[in-house]
Amino acid sequence: MTQEVNNAGGAQKVERRGDLELVVTRTFNAPPSTVYRAWSQPKLFQRWWVPKSVSGISLVSCDMDVRTGGKYRLEFGAGGSDTMAFFGKYLEVVPNERILWTNDEGEEGAITTVTFEDQGGRTLLNSHEVYPSKEALEEALQGSAAALPEQLKQLDELLSSIGE
Repeated sequence: MTQEVNNAGGAQKVERRGDLELVVTRTFNAPPSTVYRAWSQPKLFQRWWVPKSVSGISLVSCDMDVRTGGKYRLEFGAGGSDTMAFFGKYLEVVPNERILWTNDEGEEGAITTVTFEDQGGRTLLNSHEVYPSKEALEEALQGSAAALPEQLKQLDELLSSIGE
């Protein structure tokens, strides 16, 4: 499965590789340092991560210690007392280049790697997720992974407003 969408920065590509991998690429009109900041600074991350099309859902808590060995915890809610948490640890962080983390909220969590490649002042972002089973990938394709293209569009909008 490969899906391509054009955007202001360039084409966005969503590609399933085999039974366990999902790769999303997108080019942004911002340098890697700016795109990295949007992924690693909680105040910026909160501004783009929740898809706007999912009405009523908000990021009620965003704890991110983006460094090798650090942890994160994102809590989503719909206005009531029920929240859903996503959490894990950062296995490798190379500022402006790469973030690698675990998704530990369930037994079927993926390992995610996001890289920021300099393209002459623009950034080619690669998001690569490896799932432990075909079923976990299928579930993600119906849920969180399905939202990634919209999230990256929102990131693109944020990047154009924050500059370097």
